[in-house]
Amino acid sequence: MTDATDASGDARRDAALVDAFTTEPTDGNAAGVVPDAEGLDDAQMQAIANELGASETAFLRPSGEADRRVRYFTPTTEVDLCGHATVAAHARLYERGAIDAGTHSLETNVGVIEVEVTDEGRVWMTQNPPTVYEVEADYDRLGDVLGVDGEAFRDVGAELPVAYATSGLPFLVVPVNFLEHLGDMTPDYGAVAALADEHDAAGVYAFTFDALGADSTAHGRCFVPGSGIDEDPVTGTASGACGAYLDHFAAFSGGDTTDVPGSDPGDSDAGTPAEMVFEQGHYVDRPGVVRVRAGAGGGDGGAPVVCGDAVTAFEGRIRVPEREDNDIIEI
Repeated sequence: MTDATDASGDARRDAALVDAFTTEPTDGNAAGVVPDAEGLDDAQMQAIANELGASETAFLRPSGEADRRVRYFTPTTEVDLCGHATVAAHARLYERGAIDAGTHSLETNVGVIEVEVTDEGRVWMTQNPPTVYEVEADYDRLGDVLGVDGEAFRDVGAELPVAYATSGLPFLVVPVNFLEHLGDMTPDYGAVAALADEHDAAGVYAFTFDALGADSTAHGRCFVPGSGIDEDPVTGTASGACGAYLDHFAAFSGGDTTDVPGSDPGDSDAGTPAEMVFEQGHYVDRPGVVRVRAGAGGGDGGAPVVCGDAVTAFEGRIRVPEREDNDIIEI
């Protein structure tokens, strides 16, 4: 493949910033989208992601196993799966007429997933079958890490535990009693990264049922400092993991919360709503909404399915850095 060049002979690629989980530009979670990344090496993709400055940038390229291949980069590192960048990328491709409405396969670092695009451009992403299990929690330490009184976790913890949950990207899921306490969090990001590392998680997702919207299931905040993202505005992978967590621990029927590492959350007949609505991003002035189907309402094998709208906020061409140097690239 040959890069397009400008008058100076510099190689350039199409790029966009697309706000996912919202219909309003500059709300939701911004993702970089490079629709034709064939031929770019790791260092070039990392440099472009850093220049675009979104929490993740999706680089799309051909695949021998699916309709297309994607790799996701934060400004500092590669991550295996990203919900909002997947939504943003497919919404952008549909907007540009590069794909039709329907079901598309996507090869990621954690396997091939299905992505459905509706006629209205809304994107449904099927994640991996989840793994959920309870972890031992020191609520006082958790309060110190997240910058809030440990009592914010203790009473709700009598019903719902702190847990490891993954549907492709692992998170430490932490239930909080009231929205006031969730909003008051002032995390020690170094301590958050250390806590996540202890549990082999990408970050910490704290949530409360005390939500703002009448139709909302929960309000969440997601901290991923180990990947260079102190607070991610609206997080599809974490919302999917939290949906699987709520189904696994029978949150809507007071069911069994037995710690069964590696058990199939899809086995829980927990009265989980067919569709849950997760709010996020309000405390960083980027509000958005993620729709989640989990348990019996999810995909095959109980895999969570997350959904969102997206809107393009910026489009243009980005200069590709030369492989032999680390010069800052320009838009």
